[in-house]
Amino acid sequence: MPAVIYEKKGRIAYITLNRPEVMNAINMEAQKGLNEAWANVRDDPDVWIAIVTGTGDRAFSAGADLKEIAALRMQAEQGGGMPEIVSPLVPMRSPEVYKPFIAAINGIATGGGLELALICDIRIAADSARLGLREVVQAVMPGWGGTQRLPRLVPFGIALEILMTGDFISAQEAYRIGLVNKVVPLDELMPTAEALANRINENGPLAVRAVKEAAYRGVRMSLDEGLRLESLLMQGLMTSEDAKEGPLAFVMKRKPEYKGR
Repeated sequence: MPAVIYEKKGRIAYITLNRPEVMNAINMEAQKGLNEAWANVRDDPDVWIAIVTGTGDRAFSAGADLKEIAALRMQAEQGGGMPEIVSPLVPMRSPEVYKPFIAAINGIATGGGLELALICDIRIAADSARLGLREVVQAVMPGWGGTQRLPRLVPFGIALEILMTGDFISAQEAYRIGLVNKVVPLDELMPTAEALANRINENGPLAVRAVKEAAYRGVRMSLDEGLRLESLLMQGLMTSEDAKEGPLAFVMKRKPEYKGR
């Protein structure tokens, strides 16, 4: 079985880390699979939204595969040279695929696993999930964006406490501080994520992507620059077929039929 399973059902893509025997730890194969999955979502016009999760009920992902990393280091020390490692640059460092991503956190999400959830736009956690960035416990630090994204999502002091202690927090605490959007029983996790995905997909897909782009780019700009960006994106939307269909359907009192163009 592949380390990452990519499936499509209707307009939804499902990206599933599939190494339950090691708590869905991210090895080189999984890194490559995540890169390919993000590119597939970006490039497939039939996909409007993606849900990211892990196999099983123990872990969303325990982060980087430390056993693989240790073996590679030993190989390098013995003169074999460090093999080329596929870096998860597409999802971790350049996540600007403007289609929405929902993380369905089905268990432990730590290290690179939590960082994977952080690049998603909306996070839903099972009530049994635990979240943390434990790199400092192993005398290293988050390297897939955790030190940058976490302080942008939760209060700065709380982010530093999570980063500096390496302690886990519960799903309920993650909800309290705004790290996750919802907490539900495990058996309701995927139905809740799918219901939210379907709700978002009722809207004009180009408009949803423009909203995401405006928000992500805008937070790196001044207010005036952000307002100009919003105006430019709005002008582009107004020429689309969907922007004509939405008001027409409203006037005709029928459900709009959006096509993403």
